[in-house]
Amino acid sequence: MRFGAAILGPEGHHITDWERAYFREFAPFGFILFSRNIDTPDQVRRLCDDLRAAAGHDAPILIDQEGGRVQRMRGPHWREWLPPMEQMAQADDPIRAMWLRYRLIAAELRAVGIDANCAPCGDIAGRVTHPFLRNRCYGDTAVTVMDAARTVAQAHLAGGVLPVVKHIPGHGLASVDSHKDLPRVGATRAFLDEQDFVPYKALADMPMGMTAHIVFEDIDDQNPATTSRIMMDVIRNDIGFGGLLMTDDISMEALSGDVAQRSRASIAAGCDVILHSNGKPGEIIAVAQAVGVMSDAAQARAEAALSWRKPPTPVDIGALSEEFDDLMRAAP
Repeated sequence: MRFGAAILGPEGHHITDWERAYFREFAPFGFILFSRNIDTPDQVRRLCDDLRAAAGHDAPILIDQEGGRVQRMRGPHWREWLPPMEQMAQADDPIRAMWLRYRLIAAELRAVGIDANCAPCGDIAGRVTHPFLRNRCYGDTAVTVMDAARTVAQAHLAGGVLPVVKHIPGHGLASVDSHKDLPRVGATRAFLDEQDFVPYKALADMPMGMTAHIVFEDIDDQNPATTSRIMMDVIRNDIGFGGLLMTDDISMEALSGDVAQRSRASIAAGCDVILHSNGKPGEIIAVAQAVGVMSDAAQARAEAALSWRKPPTPVDIGALSEEFDDLMRAAP
């Protein structure tokens, strides 16, 4: 079937009659869950089942479960985590600890029907990185972030969860919060090639990625990456990312215009699918009408991404959890 070119957020804990009817009509590629959608494991599992039934296909269901500040599923039903940067600094074996962390997160997600996670972050923390992002990063050098991000992606795949690489081509140099304002980065193209783009080049073979709402002035001084044809060419041909490319949340205030205008501009620039998260029915309709169904190229990338969805590799979750705790206890 041809997918609607959007990933949509439902409004609450249960699918509404309106959502059931509209999702059946539009057949969105996937869905994303936020804290407003999370109550108990049984409730989340029912919601995932109902969303897929309404869409009419085995739609991927995404979440932002980085752990730490950005964690939609929390105690008492799910494990609480340190922010990634703090864990990297404290763990006895940081890379192994990151694999264990995200393999355990993948198990929690799969258990309730969620099969895609908006991680890893390939952003490099720097002196100017805005606090909304900084402790979500894995380190402050390209090599550290590259190694950790690759490990995080592999842990998700081993757990049967699709990783979504973000925020391509890099958010670390942004000194303002793109949820509220448009960041502008003045770094040279040469610097970006040697630093911020490096982790994304190492993750270019991953099935799914998410754009950054940032203007890179030395490449396109007019448009943020999400709506820039020039930046999309960089992402596809220079960074080499070949997977399904979604926007960061289209309702974030970094972008100008209404959600329909933002959506059309993103698709025209080269994004495959629009991410709309807030669950507002009027905006959902506006986005869906603006983008329609996926292009042939986007559909092919979507089907290729879904082919990466495999059953989890069998593991002893209890043993992995114990190993993780031992690594954290052994930290100096």
